[in-house]
Amino acid sequence: MKKAEQIKLKTHKDERGNLTVIEFKDYFDWEAKRVYYLTDVTLPRGGHAVKHEKKLYVCQKGTVKARLHDGVKWIEFSLEGPDDAILMNEMCFRDFYDFSPDAVLMAISSVNYVPEDYIYDLDEFIKYVRNHEK
Repeated sequence: MKKAEQIKLKTHKDERGNLTVIEFKDYFDWEAKRVYYLTDVTLPRGGHAVKHEKKLYVCQKGTVKARLHDGVKWIEFSLEGPDDAILMNEMCFRDFYDFSPDAVLMAISSVNYVPEDYIYDLDEFIKYVRNHEK
C-alpha cells in the first residue's frame, strides 16, 4: 500500500445530475473523526504534517494541485472535480496550491485537532518518520 495515492470515487450520472458516493469501508479501515473543507482559497495551504494522521482529500468542486512528502520523496497530484481524491494511508507532509476560484477541497481525517501534533518543518518531519517507521 502506498502512503498516498490518487483515487477515483464512485459517481453515478443520469439526467438528474451526478451523485458521488464515499462508502468509507471501500476506501479505508480507520475511524473518521473530523471533516473540514476549504473554499475561496487565494494562497497555498498546508505546509505541515500531523502525527499519526490518515486522511481522505476530496476535490468537491473545481481544481487543485497537491504535493505530499512521504518521508522519502514528493508525490504530485492534480485533482479535477468531485470524483478525484487523495487517500493518505499514512502521515505525510502536504502542500496544496493552484486552487481554481471555485475550488472546494474537503478533508476527512482520522484524528481530532491537537495543535501539539502538527509538524511545520519538512526536515523535522523527515527525521520524525525515520525515527518512527516500523
